[in-house]
Amino acid sequence: MNPEEEARQDIDKLLESAGWSVQDYKKLNPDASMGIAVREFPLDSGEADYLLFVDNVAVGVIEAKPKGTTLSGVAVQSDAYVIGLPKNIPNAGNPLPFAYESTGTETLFRDLRDPNSRSRRVFAFHKPEILKELVSQKDTLRARLRQIPTLEKGRLWDCQFEAIQNLEKSFAEARPRALIQMATGSGKTFTSVSFIYRLIKYAGAKRVLFLVDRRTLGKQAFNEFQQYVTPDDGRKFTELYNVQHLTSNSFDPVSKVCITTIQRLYSMLRGEEEFDPENEEQSLFDVPPVMQRPVDVSYNSKLPIESFDFI
Repeated sequence: MNPEEEARQDIDKLLESAGWSVQDYKKLNPDASMGIAVREFPLDSGEADYLLFVDNVAVGVIEAKPKGTTLSGVAVQSDAYVIGLPKNIPNAGNPLPFAYESTGTETLFRDLRDPNSRSRRVFAFHKPEILKELVSQKDTLRARLRQIPTLEKGRLWDCQFEAIQNLEKSFAEARPRALIQMATGSGKTFTSVSFIYRLIKYAGAKRVLFLVDRRTLGKQAFNEFQQYVTPDDGRKFTELYNVQHLTSNSFDPVSKVCITTIQRLYSMLRGEEEFDPENEEQSLFDVPPVMQRPVDVSYNSKLPIESFDFI
């Protein structure tokens, strides 16, 4: 088996894990599943390695590359396949909205409807129902992040106001990874609750994961959400949105905020049914390092990558 065949075999497994039915073009059965990934689909611009259909509507492509290929720059090749769809094929847009590049061990994703769209690394392929949901939205999340109204200072301290302003500026400039550094006693949790409220209300965030390294910190964060009075509505955060502090290895899908420890999250990703709360009492940062590299995490369809919009 050559590197490209090996990559496609792994890509097939990743797709199937995410709920896709992987089929050959000549044996296509469009009614087999909600999501169909068709291998080597002929387009006007050539054969797409995989053409993705959701409810018989073409929504995206996957460009497969041999293992070891550097994927930066491969998006240019994907661009050739998001256009050129035969006219008799129902589609979600021209160009198609979603493009993936994958070696089976590394996968990049791009939503072409984003402002200044660019590829970003993802852990796995999205589920078909998630792509259907994304297609139905008027604006993408990254577009909505540009439309958040100007922050009013109100009761915020200067450092809190500056932190939220700069965070939202970072999001608007398509820089989604941000670090806020604040002094002890400056109200870091209050600041976090404040910008999470704005992400949910104005950016339409589906769900936010609030990670802590000890259970006691999770309890403190949960109390902060319960006490937070929204600046524009006057009601408590928890009167408007569901907030869940995990005490078991499952989260409520109606929750807008999910608070848990890194330890429990790892247990959930491993597919464990239960996790001893005593293991959440000590921060892993206080334990002498015993691993030379990051631990491996496998895909868990019960907790897919699209479960949270923000961490």
